[in-house]
Amino acid sequence: MNLYDATVPIFTKYLKNVEAWFDKTVAYAEQKKFDPEVLTTARLAPDQHALVAQVQGACDQAKWTCAKLAGKDGPSHPDTEKTIAELRQRIRTVSDYLATFKREDFNGAEERKVSHQWMGGKALRGGDYLDYYALPNFHFHLTTAYSILRHNGVPLGKTDFIGGLPFAT
Repeated sequence: MNLYDATVPIFTKYLKNVEAWFDKTVAYAEQKKFDPEVLTTARLAPDQHALVAQVQGACDQAKWTCAKLAGKDGPSHPDTEKTIAELRQRIRTVSDYLATFKREDFNGAEERKVSHQWMGGKALRGGDYLDYYALPNFHFHLTTAYSILRHNGVPLGKTDFIGGLPFAT
């Protein structure tokens, strides 16, 4: 499998799911008569990042993973979002960036060396980077964002997290 198939469409799908969570968040807040923006600073534990940082983290992991695997430099986005509308824009910006990738950009990505500053000069093969770091980290941020919303009463279920499936025809 070309790593394009395990990254671009997957990241794009799940980021789109987050936008749907925000739709439910706003509707829930309207029903319960509270400002949905209070949830952007909600967190599960005092030492854990808030919702806004979890969404930023998922977006960053998606764009940087695709860039690194394609041998490119990803764009930098300042973490300035404070509102649901701004988080939606961040998701759209990253999704638009992901849409620029082509399958051929990922040729050789399985063996391409991927490193980050925090790796202390070490590198991972692209396939290992994706399997052992990038996908788990992306889903960690998604799961935490989902859990923050769910913990605060937003009526989300497993199908909201997973979203639509590409059934065989």
